[in-house]
Amino acid sequence: MLVHSRKGKWATWAAFFVLFLPLFALPLLVIVAASFAGHWSGAFPSGFTGEHYSAATRGESLQALTTSLLTALGASLIALAAGTWAALAAARLKQRGDGTTRLSRLCGRTLDTLFMLPVAVPSVVVGLAVLVAFSKPPMILNGTSTIVVLAHAILVTAFAYQSVSAAILRLDPAYEQAAASLGARPAYVLWRVKLPLLLPSLTAAAGLCFALSMGELSATMMLYPPDWTPLPVRIYAATDRGATFTGAALAVVLMAATLLVLFAVSRIRTKASYR
Repeated sequence: MLVHSRKGKWATWAAFFVLFLPLFALPLLVIVAASFAGHWSGAFPSGFTGEHYSAATRGESLQALTTSLLTALGASLIALAAGTWAALAAARLKQRGDGTTRLSRLCGRTLDTLFMLPVAVPSVVVGLAVLVAFSKPPMILNGTSTIVVLAHAILVTAFAYQSVSAAILRLDPAYEQAAASLGARPAYVLWRVKLPLLLPSLTAAAGLCFALSMGELSATMMLYPPDWTPLPVRIYAATDRGATFTGAALAVVLMAATLLVLFAVSRIRTKASYR
């Protein structure tokens, strides 16, 4: 609802800050404060120190951050490729105008359901399903880094699929029709016309998949091998053994790394929008 009066605007801003600060900003600020705290016995932390960040940016913690970045990168690429392909296929099936229209639309809706299924169930269930499926022949991935990347990809592909599907619906079909009328083959139209128009949405989907993968814990706890420990697992382990301040520093490092990557993706998306 648009607010035009000055009092209404002030009330809207006041409500925004009253709701935003306690629910979103304050918990993050508490994490940042805890990451510098040496003690926290009262209402505010005390004994500020940077030792927690020294431990959070070297050794096993640095290796865990690298593992999370590699896992998120691999999962995002797989999710973006699979989600884009499925979204293009579903859109084509829904747009067919021949005698098989009803069957094609049914197949398109089936794709929608299949790709949204991992979101409809808890991630720990997806982790268990991947563990059971790939712990026996013909493909044994249990105990490898590949199974972690695969589980993350399964969990985030739905978001890539939905983002690209929404972008395809907004595309003007006149561009494809003009290219086809000039004799361009379907593959050429896809690579040189359709995908460039979808590039801003593809980069946004990649950023979303990356961020979700960086913070994934439930399925990861069931699958990760000892030599492939992502940073969220390190955070959980630190807080579980009582090292809350070290866990807070690790959480800040995780947030900072994710935000830096998302900022880079947003710059790429902005440049793609002006091409």
